[in-house]
Amino acid sequence: MFEVKMINPEMTYAIRHKILRPHQSIESCKYTTDYEEGAFHVGAFYKGKLISIASFCIEKHPDFQFEKQYRLRAMATLEEYRKLGAGKAVVNFAESIIKERNFDFLWCKARTTAQGYYEKLGFRTYGEVFDYPPIGPHIIMYKKLR
Repeated sequence: MFEVKMINPEMTYAIRHKILRPHQSIESCKYTTDYEEGAFHVGAFYKGKLISIASFCIEKHPDFQFEKQYRLRAMATLEEYRKLGAGKAVVNFAESIIKERNFDFLWCKARTTAQGYYEKLGFRTYGEVFDYPPIGPHIIMYKKLR
């Protein structure tokens, strides 16, 4: 149903802007982590159209003891394509890459409005809800991959 593959960071910016940061500039959708060593980006295409994206970078959360950690950033699916499984397909694809790279831990700063979605993907919550200006309430979520 979807074609899921690695994409370049620039391909994520329009969806990041539309879904995650519509009240900010497009510049706010360009992260320094996009080009760091080990970073990669995944997109799901439906009939040739990019509909879901997520970015992954090597970043250690200080509270977790795992030495090799990846962070999930800027996951988003266009509203009209939600509930079709594109986001899940993106995460599953990325998890296989992360495991191939011998990493076994994935974490993110999830919007509290998406917490239930991440839980369905096997993530667990950690700590308390915190404010992530200017976006709003977030919670740390994590997943052991092995």
